[in-house]
Amino acid sequence: MIQLNSTFDLQRDVISGILKKEETVRATAGKYVSDPRILGVERDGGVLYCWRGETGTTRIGKYDPHSKHNKLLYTFDKQVCVSSCSLNKEETLLAVSLTQKHRQEEGLKPVSKCLTLLIEIHPINNTKVLKAVDCRVRVQFLYPHSVQSSVLESHLLLITEDGYVDQFHVMLARHEGYRVVMLNPDRLAKDRVVEEFSWVQWDSHDQRLYYITCKERHMLKCVQFYSQRNCETVFELPLDLPSNPFISVSFVHLGFDHYHEDGRGDKGISLVVFTDKTGSMCVCYSHPVSGRKEVRYTIAFVHKGCSKTFNVALDQEALSRNTHTHLQPLFFCTGYYVVVFLAGHFLHLLNTRQQDLLCYSFFLSGSDACLGILGGASVVGTQDAAFLLDLQMGRIYMASISPAHLLELLREECPEAQRLATLQCMLVLKGSDPDVERQVIDWISDSVLSFEAFDQIQEFILASLYRITHQQSLSLDMVLPYSSVFEKKELPVALTMIPGVKCTPDLLPQPLFKRKGRNAQGFWAELQSVCERVKYFETVQSPRFRTSHMQNTIQTGLSSEKRRVSHQQHLEENTKKVLSMMDTWRLDRRIVPLFQEEDPQQKALIGLMVDKLREHLNRHLPQLGKKRIDALVVNYVAKLLEQVHHMLEMLWHKYKLGPQVLCLKQKASAEEWSVFHVMLRILEATKGLGLPLPPGYNSLLSVLGVKCVSHHSFLQFVDHGLLQLTEPFVSRIMKDLDNSNVNEALKFSILKRLPEAMLQRVCHLWDHPVSSACISREYVRNRLQNRDKSTGLALDDHEHSSLWPDFLPLSYLTKVLSSLEEKALNPFEEQENIDARFVEETALKQTLIQLGLEDK
Repeated sequence: MIQLNSTFDLQRDVISGILKKEETVRATAGKYVSDPRILGVERDGGVLYCWRGETGTTRIGKYDPHSKHNKLLYTFDKQVCVSSCSLNKEETLLAVSLTQKHRQEEGLKPVSKCLTLLIEIHPINNTKVLKAVDCRVRVQFLYPHSVQSSVLESHLLLITEDGYVDQFHVMLARHEGYRVVMLNPDRLAKDRVVEEFSWVQWDSHDQRLYYITCKERHMLKCVQFYSQRNCETVFELPLDLPSNPFISVSFVHLGFDHYHEDGRGDKGISLVVFTDKTGSMCVCYSHPVSGRKEVRYTIAFVHKGCSKTFNVALDQEALSRNTHTHLQPLFFCTGYYVVVFLAGHFLHLLNTRQQDLLCYSFFLSGSDACLGILGGASVVGTQDAAFLLDLQMGRIYMASISPAHLLELLREECPEAQRLATLQCMLVLKGSDPDVERQVIDWISDSVLSFEAFDQIQEFILASLYRITHQQSLSLDMVLPYSSVFEKKELPVALTMIPGVKCTPDLLPQPLFKRKGRNAQGFWAELQSVCERVKYFETVQSPRFRTSHMQNTIQTGLSSEKRRVSHQQHLEENTKKVLSMMDTWRLDRRIVPLFQEEDPQQKALIGLMVDKLREHLNRHLPQLGKKRIDALVVNYVAKLLEQVHHMLEMLWHKYKLGPQVLCLKQKASAEEWSVFHVMLRILEATKGLGLPLPPGYNSLLSVLGVKCVSHHSFLQFVDHGLLQLTEPFVSRIMKDLDNSNVNEALKFSILKRLPEAMLQRVCHLWDHPVSSACISREYVRNRLQNRDKSTGLALDDHEHSSLWPDFLPLSYLTKVLSSLEEKALNPFEEQENIDARFVEETALKQTLIQLGLEDK
């Protein structure tokens, strides 16, 4: 899982170069170069190291990883024990902390005496004793951001085991054009930065000092150093640490002291702080081990306002094989994953962005829990966030997550939660690599069925969009979807737990930022903004945009909003913005026939999604401004369509498809059938999320469908809504297929399923008596309707349309006769001016005749 790339090797990068320079044969290397050790790494990546020469000297050098050159900095004329070392940015001053030793009968033993020196090395000149104390001292030069200044000045931190930090301000002067010397070395200005700490960590990249005070119960503080020789405490956070967490003062990322045994063992704790420029902070610490049955550690996600404590049951069989193993885990960071490693037991990679569910993190045990070439017996230290040091071999590695191993996990038979974590990691962390993205698409196309816990295509779309939009604006992290899992009504149990691991979530107290509002800058401004957003979103229901809610909105919106002309025009404008943006992307590389037709349904979905997403962002992130939100939303929907199109392009390349796909006269190949199957899954996935598809997608899918499946199955797909009879598709069917019995039956079946308006537009494309009759009927209808306008007859009477025959001339004659009949007098209706006497006599006469009484 963890890939280690060697960035420095004492044997390869230093010793071999020294031997070549001194023209010494390799066989006598031990006489001239002995006891090489890594001392530390500066902000510019330079590695400080020391070794002992043939005559008993001790030398300190620097390796430049950019130029691959070594530079000798200083030589002691006797053997000394260098416990800490730092070089200023201009490489004119060297600070060294020496652990002094004396000889006794038992041999060499360390004594509690430390000498701290400040040495001029450009050229080698004066040496200033800064400290001579009975405790350990770490030295560290500040590396301020490049600021043009005529004053030569360096700033040095002295961190002592007594619990205080001093900052020395060293003024320099240039003599004879090249010599740099200290001004007033006997009167160096210094400031007390920190007092009474029990744990301290140096962040060389961002020039920060984290520490935990003794007088305030477990209060984590941070001092930020600036270029203008000033510093200030910018951050405070109370931590819920165990009682008496540190047996002795702990130095983190302040070089490597090879002469001090870390006696923490299993009784104390290890604690590390990781930050990211995106505004995330994680505080990781272990708990004292009791009973050797389980290991407990806590990850505090400061940027999320919560923490998680894990209790991991240990493999007792593995413990019995190695009873001397310390049970304090190692913490380091790679990407946005915090890694917790316990050799021989487990490797836990925690996702610091999506910590909601355990299924977004990796937990490996057994043989999978390893750090590449670093074996369980290696003494491993950390230098900065993602750098590991093999103290025995003298090597520094940069840790990263291996894409090849991720792909193996994706294809292996493993729990679905692990596959989901793997897919998320490949898409979000490694997805910018085209080769990784291609491998994911290949895996999706090769997977015949979806998983029970999640849908691969939905995860691909949402995770890819999350990666793209997260780079554009960090504020979108909490309002846009990143996984389809949360669209489910009930989360599968497999995604909410890890066998053998107990997780206890908790809320963190609100951190205190010393700088407020506009005074906050850089990382601290971003972290403060993130924490404030977290506090706001805790009070809001459903702050994250749910695409499943879009489905009902879209279905009701398309039917009701059509009546509102202004709103319909607004949606059309949204669609035009999205499609015009896509027209500027990769025009020369498009090989899939999409975006080439009018697709009213998909265009309406595109416009409506832009409208709803814009409304959601304006509600929760108004500080971004309407113009920026509009640009983000249009880009988001355009990227959504582009992701679907990109998937199809990769499939086209994989199966080597060409223009013959649209030819209905040819039978479908096995490759076309595979693409049809994946396109059906894409359709199902987007429907489940209520997402639009690129215009022309349904037409292309129907073309593949009519070629790949039987006509009977094709019509069933149409009746069940899987395939759509779009006008471009029906037009192609009518023109490309001949009038064989099979094709004629298919065309009849398709025409029967078309709405009347489309039927009238496409029937003339079929050279057949039925289409001729349809055309004739329409022609007669139009002519008679034109005549009706002058006579006042309404041929299209929907109330009685079922009573008239389909033969239009007869229908027209019937309508004329009916109209005349309605105008004729009804003999049974009462008429005015009737002779009542005449009616009575007539009625009496008729009665007599009927009764046979007329002659009487």
